[in-house]
Amino acid sequence: MNDNYPLPSDLNLAFVEGLYTEYLRDPSSVTAEWQQYFKQIANGDYMKSYARPGPSFEAASIFNPPTERRFDIEVAQPREEGRANTLQDRVSQLIRAYRVRGHVIAQIDPLGIPRPTPPELEAPYYGFSEADQDRRFSCETLSADGTLTLREILDRLRNTYCRTIGVEYMHIDDRSVRRWLQERMEQTENRHQISRKEQLRILTRLTDAVVFEEFIHKKFVGAKSFSLEGCESLIPLLDLAIEKAADQGVEEIVFGMAHRGRLNVLANIMGKSASEIFREFADADPELYTGRGDVKYHKGYSGDWKTTSKRTVHLSLCFNPSHLEFVNPVAMGRVRAKQDRVGDKEHARGLTVLIHGDAAFAGEGVIQETLNLSELSGYSVGGTLHIIVNNQIGFTTSPHEGRSCTYATDVAKMLQIPIFHVNGEDPEAVAQVVRLALEFRQNFRRDVVIDMYGYRRLGHNESDEPSFTQPLLYKAIEQRKPVREGYLDYLLKLGGITKKDADRIAESRQELFEKELTESRTPNYKAPIPLTRKTWEPYVGGPEKGVPDVDTGVEKARLSRILEAQTILPADFHPHPKIERFLQARAKMARGEHALDWSAAEALAFGTIATEGFRIRMSGQDSRRGTFSHRHAVLYDYEDGHAYTPLRHLDPKQATVEIFNSPLSEVAVLGFEYGYSLDTPNGLVLWEAQFGDFWNAAQVIVDQFIASAEEKWKRLNGVVMLLPHGFEGQGPEHSSARLERFLQLAANDNMQITYPSTPAQYFHLLRRQVVRPWRKPLIVMTPKSLLRQAEVISSLEDCATGQFQRILPDPTNPSPEQVRRIILCTGKIYYELHKAREAAHRTDIAIIRLEQLFPLDQNRLRVELDRYPKDVPVHWVQEEPENMGAWHYMRALFGDTILDRRLWRISRPAASSPATGSANSHKLEQQQILKRALEMPAPRNS
Repeated sequence: MNDNYPLPSDLNLAFVEGLYTEYLRDPSSVTAEWQQYFKQIANGDYMKSYARPGPSFEAASIFNPPTERRFDIEVAQPREEGRANTLQDRVSQLIRAYRVRGHVIAQIDPLGIPRPTPPELEAPYYGFSEADQDRRFSCETLSADGTLTLREILDRLRNTYCRTIGVEYMHIDDRSVRRWLQERMEQTENRHQISRKEQLRILTRLTDAVVFEEFIHKKFVGAKSFSLEGCESLIPLLDLAIEKAADQGVEEIVFGMAHRGRLNVLANIMGKSASEIFREFADADPELYTGRGDVKYHKGYSGDWKTTSKRTVHLSLCFNPSHLEFVNPVAMGRVRAKQDRVGDKEHARGLTVLIHGDAAFAGEGVIQETLNLSELSGYSVGGTLHIIVNNQIGFTTSPHEGRSCTYATDVAKMLQIPIFHVNGEDPEAVAQVVRLALEFRQNFRRDVVIDMYGYRRLGHNESDEPSFTQPLLYKAIEQRKPVREGYLDYLLKLGGITKKDADRIAESRQELFEKELTESRTPNYKAPIPLTRKTWEPYVGGPEKGVPDVDTGVEKARLSRILEAQTILPADFHPHPKIERFLQARAKMARGEHALDWSAAEALAFGTIATEGFRIRMSGQDSRRGTFSHRHAVLYDYEDGHAYTPLRHLDPKQATVEIFNSPLSEVAVLGFEYGYSLDTPNGLVLWEAQFGDFWNAAQVIVDQFIASAEEKWKRLNGVVMLLPHGFEGQGPEHSSARLERFLQLAANDNMQITYPSTPAQYFHLLRRQVVRPWRKPLIVMTPKSLLRQAEVISSLEDCATGQFQRILPDPTNPSPEQVRRIILCTGKIYYELHKAREAAHRTDIAIIRLEQLFPLDQNRLRVELDRYPKDVPVHWVQEEPENMGAWHYMRALFGDTILDRRLWRISRPAASSPATGSANSHKLEQQQILKRALEMPAPRNS
């Protein structure tokens, strides 16, 4: 493009704007002529070429050159070479338009709802006439010999991008990645040659899916199963994905999915016995599930898959609540744990497959949070295969009501990954995108998305009437034959398979299910025993009673060595000047010259655990340094910024220690760490909230997984939640970790809820979590101001002996005969009560700390109370409002009397917000609590 060949008048504004945007991002992405043209614009040469007397050109722009210089190419008649270059350039832009926009007219909707064709996908838009159809043009990625006629180019582009596969990938910035995809799609016209054997396998898997759904409907009329009908191609899709992944070296696959089609996947992919599923439909054993268990379409399963190439792949389907998509980070965490356990640094031996619904993928915020984890070093699993089972509806909500974007998958364009839209009624197109998607993942270790369009033949569940709200949609669905019938018709036309062959496949499946149903109805039926998870064999759950406490002390000399080792840095490492002072203080603690503070005790716990062979993984917002600048577990060179983690350099044989700063996410990161803990029973897995107040952004993970997984699904976990808690005048969102909510969830020894008050207690608590075989979630209210409070210290001797004490007696050991009041409390408030008691010279008050609130050791509590006369009243003192904290938990346990003693409360009054926003008001409220705790006679319950 120059003075001889100015910008033709018939080029569209949007078209040229798009070109210019591409040029600014990557000049090599446009042809040489366009590069020269845009370069002239940037230099101002373009405007100079038009600078001659005449009308003002102030309004002229790069997309609107002066009128008198524009002309129609057919009228101007530039020399032939120039015209050829211009036409070639237009062909290049036509090709690019199909790569960018071809998916818009792809036939991906099995219901055939038409979509308008954008003008940029038509040859006349670029000035081509019928006479140009047989002109040859250069097109390297489209043809092996490098040239095709315009007619051939259009045919190939439409076959590649506009049949039953539509692809979005031009948002990927890396040209080499786009080129990789283009070569594999355009040279094959996005169609993989399927052998007769493969076609028969696809037909068989479709038959499995269809017969299963039909059998359920006939035998269990009206029962909820959340049928897969309308999207049966999911079963051959998963079958092909497993086979392909195994050939790529994948040894374990973890699936996460919602309830739609789950039973079909359990039966036809996971290998769960159909008799077990039918038994669950019959609900024949109610006495086994009183107060526990879950509905059949939430259950998980695991088993081994034998591939056609004689490989074995272990499959795990995660248990899942009705809360859609929250299982996604859980599945990713499980895969990362499996990869880490076998040293798979390339993340090649494990695969996450997440099966989504279209409405949920667009609607649930956890999707974005999970996608954001995909390429972060602490959370990457080498690429997740996302499969959207696109029903084109969410319960009764149509797409135009449920999302503001074109596709349900548009959120995935935040990543540099391709999105394959495919018509689920073309199983061979499904096979093509599975193959291509997994090859992309293997080559680039990134996520990849398959958006498989289908429909939901029935309502949201089998008793729902969908035509109430979508009458036209369901009239169209009623006209559709099942995908198996359509594919069978196609195969019959090709020959090589007969109707009799297909009927035989269906009949064999029907016979199998009849046999399984008969077995499920036998009086002495016993479900098949699931595979034992070997990594969990040494560990137990259930009641704590009978699980012995363990000595968690560590030899003092070893403690000193481990803490000292964390102060020694490489010779070429330059710490921040303030970090040097921090390390010097730590060295004095290691030598016993200074007492241990909270962070030193944690460092000792981590160091001893790692050197005893237990892996440590910790993540959270700012966890490397610590929200309160107290941890400094990962140090950064003051001159070049590189990181160094002393905890990783304690012993050549130690276990791995990983501490990650997480993204600004609670739900996805906590879900990930919970998932990681499911496959790391022999390690310490911790999630730390920036402030404890923020964990409720991950409430679903706590309620639906951490607190209830053992009771619903018999799944143990040992994840640790560190939640900074304490009322310090920082306002309603920086005071409370909502202790009361965990206590409300506490039952049947399902988790451990603690509020340790000394560094040594914290040390022993963390060690207890890995040393004893009892695996339960550990909830820890952790300190903020206490991190640096002079009284909150422990000695090396405190860590060298003993174990975590669930209840701490009064360290002042008051004379029982003098005691007129017993105060029960937990955590930070103890230090304020103790200080106030000392200031008032009161020796008639005993303060007992409950360090573990659940399970509460009532026997030990009775021992401590029995030190004092029976008529001494007990006061529960907390800084939280009456309706928060542990008060209502204590009342639920004991009522008005606690172990034969009158029980009173001292706290802030009930409130809907945890704390005041005024620092002075906070001080006033705190003083009132302390005053009431010390006043005589005993105050009423207020």
